[in-house]
Amino acid sequence: MSPQPAWWKEGVVYQIYPRSFQDSNGDGKGDIPGIISRLDEIAALGVRVIWLSPVYKSPQIDNGYDISDYYSIDPIFGTMEDMDRLISEAKKRNIGIVMDLVINHTSDEHQWFQKSRRREDPYTDYYIWQGLPASSAQSKKNLPNNWTSFFMEDCWEYDDLRGEYYLHLFHKKQPDLNYKNPLVYDEVKNILQFWLDKGIAGFRCDVINVIWKTSLADGKKSIMLTGLEHYKCQEGNHDILQKLRKDVLSNYDCFTVGEAVMINLDDAKLLSNADRQELDMVFYFDHLEVDRRFARFIPKQFSAAQLLHRLTKWQQGLDWNAIYFENHDQTRIVSHYGDDSGAGERDSHWERSAKLLAALQITLRGTPFVYQGQEIGMTNFDFSSFNQIKDIETHNLNRLMKKLCFPAWLRWKWLKLSSRDNTRTPFQWTAGEGAGFSTGQSWLGINANHTKLNYESQKNDADSVLSFYKKMINLRRSSEVLKYGEFKPLLATKKLLIYSRESVQTENSSYKEAASSEAYIIACNFSGKRIKLSGEARVLLQGTLAVSNIGRTQWNTSQTFLEAWEAVVLRV
Repeated sequence: MSPQPAWWKEGVVYQIYPRSFQDSNGDGKGDIPGIISRLDEIAALGVRVIWLSPVYKSPQIDNGYDISDYYSIDPIFGTMEDMDRLISEAKKRNIGIVMDLVINHTSDEHQWFQKSRRREDPYTDYYIWQGLPASSAQSKKNLPNNWTSFFMEDCWEYDDLRGEYYLHLFHKKQPDLNYKNPLVYDEVKNILQFWLDKGIAGFRCDVINVIWKTSLADGKKSIMLTGLEHYKCQEGNHDILQKLRKDVLSNYDCFTVGEAVMINLDDAKLLSNADRQELDMVFYFDHLEVDRRFARFIPKQFSAAQLLHRLTKWQQGLDWNAIYFENHDQTRIVSHYGDDSGAGERDSHWERSAKLLAALQITLRGTPFVYQGQEIGMTNFDFSSFNQIKDIETHNLNRLMKKLCFPAWLRWKWLKLSSRDNTRTPFQWTAGEGAGFSTGQSWLGINANHTKLNYESQKNDADSVLSFYKKMINLRRSSEVLKYGEFKPLLATKKLLIYSRESVQTENSSYKEAASSEAYIIACNFSGKRIKLSGEARVLLQGTLAVSNIGRTQWNTSQTFLEAWEAVVLRV
């Protein structure tokens, strides 16, 4: 089935983590005026949408994912007037703003929760409360059930004022909303309408597949997330998403992308295939866990063949994909699947692998999401101690692994590579003090490699990683095949993967180019060494060179090698 054309399918999305993007007032935290000051740089990249991580009013226990007022901007980031100006200025550059929608939980400082604690109508049942005697508050065996949270803690907290426990699948200061109360749905519907009426282009929906709790019964015991079977991808969850589409989203020219935790392909189809009328796309994690044994935390050896296998499953399995390699919850892709040695240096393994990963991402089928700093090849942070890490999840994991008797050296080795703070360090704009991010003390450390790896050093360099991203985005924009064509795996080994993007046969006039004979063949060498091409690979790699990440000017069809970290895009 050919996908229906849509503007958000044809553009590229750029994710901004506001507190780490650009500080305008010297307080060490990025803000909305800072984003506005960089809109020309964002527009120059060629993106169509900015996805903004939360800027709502918040106590910032979980960096804004604990919202205390959905209708206000947190003073850390600016004012509602600043937000209105951002939406307006972005539109002038043909860029839409997508807001982060966090509706599984709120902050415990939200007025709904404070009134619910006091049993004030109509808020009494806005959250999931369970009663037990106060005397049992400190006894884990007497908690309402045996569930554990995403932050590796018990997920029930006793509230002295109300005299009951409330559920929190995340931090204890993030109580879960009760969607079995129709008033909660009405509140959420009003929030969506408020922001869409302001002119935003859609929502990224946080942990959107766990908002409905079918039962509060004990769960099957697990090292992590006991109780998951009672709230992951429940039928009530689908009902809510379908209602939001019918009641609100269908009335606007917007799109939604959902973060969906621990899903398989069948789950994703139910959440995002077009005939379901729920989400437009989902973020899944499978393709980023090729070299991981347990989520993203425990490493194993990488295999390009396994990566192509996983990509193929999703590329061919979903109506439309959200294509991302980085976000605020992942690590830097060049440090993960690439080689960050020689960061900031010309023709280093860092530069080659950063470009290879750009070529791979932008030629996949779906809407590409580029995370801030990815376009200049930013790397994982150069942590030297746990004191530099602020991420709640990393510290909770450390405690859990210590409890399981993992030695300190091993905990540090794994966690410094997997910490979410790796992608949350400030954007490296310049080589100067503060990396051009802030004139004050930044809220999180700045990577020492900013003196070589920064935006300023790349913006006028035609061979930089930044220029390569622009080239790839422009190529995708000009090709209906790269936007809408079919994805076909062709060949894969431990280090090499080859696939094609081919025409979709259709009578729809929007696909004139895709319905022609044009196709692309993409080959990537995930290795720091030159590899010899097999006879099968040489037969496949026929065509004229469209893009090279190592400066080739032509492709010889008798070519027998791919160089270290080389990627080629051939037009057939």
